[in-house]
Amino acid sequence: MNVRKLLSWLPVERFRDPPPVVAVVPLKGVIGRLGPWQRGLTLSSVAPQLDRAFKLPALAAVALAVNSPGGAPVQAAQITRRIRALADEHQVKVFAFAEDVAASGGYWLLTAADEIYADESSLVGSIGVVTAGFGFPELLKRFGIERRVYVSGAHKAGLDPFQPEREEEVAHLRRIQADIHEAFRAHVRAHRQGKLKGDEDELFSGRFWSGRAALDLGLIDGIADLRTLMRARYGKRVQLRVIADGRRWWQRRLGLGRLGFGRLGLGQENSPSSTAAVEDMASGLLTALDEHLLWQRYRL
Repeated sequence: MNVRKLLSWLPVERFRDPPPVVAVVPLKGVIGRLGPWQRGLTLSSVAPQLDRAFKLPALAAVALAVNSPGGAPVQAAQITRRIRALADEHQVKVFAFAEDVAASGGYWLLTAADEIYADESSLVGSIGVVTAGFGFPELLKRFGIERRVYVSGAHKAGLDPFQPEREEEVAHLRRIQADIHEAFRAHVRAHRQGKLKGDEDELFSGRFWSGRAALDLGLIDGIADLRTLMRARYGKRVQLRVIADGRRWWQRRLGLGRLGFGRLGLGQENSPSSTAAVEDMASGLLTALDEHLLWQRYRL
């Protein structure tokens, strides 16, 4: 009998030579606060996961599994900064893997990593800014509805969907978009320094590409999946530890936040909480529509 092999299975030997650990942090969904029923990716929602990930014993690396069509630029920037701060503090390398989609703010999240990977069929890029909505001024006229809005401040009700667009308000919005777009471009230039290929007008046009095309443009570092690459880098003994977000399984399944049904006020008819429930339901339906349209841009 091989005594050395036998001893390797004893707890004391495994303690002396623990296998390397890679913390896997899923970053999935629309970025930003979504509504009363659904929880998007925000710094407050993912910070506990990130803290736990970087504190695991025998940690060799952190892997981000990103599947997001984008969303709020501020939240994307804050999450990315927190990841980089933790990586620098703990001196741990970060890898990012695009799943179905890592577009717009989803691509911003990828740039938190030292190395970025995707599947050949992943959709990557969309480095731009979009503001979308609906306009209903003719609808009010058709049904004889009078819109009453009282403001203090000449532009307080700018871009009201029930009023005709004004050129000065649209121009102001475009200036804001340009500022955000330039911040996005500057961030990508800094984090992909020396790696980007091709004309910037194309790279930062808002287009998105397949993983293979994104590699040719220097937006990612390679084509690979998380498990295969981590085993190649850290050996077959590597342990992949998925860091859950703290919700119960049924909450994650239904897309609910930590508080579950929150203010639904079930069984309290004609009460203030039941009124709030109706408002929450309407808000939740509109949010679900917005989220659906955001994913539909990538036909998913």
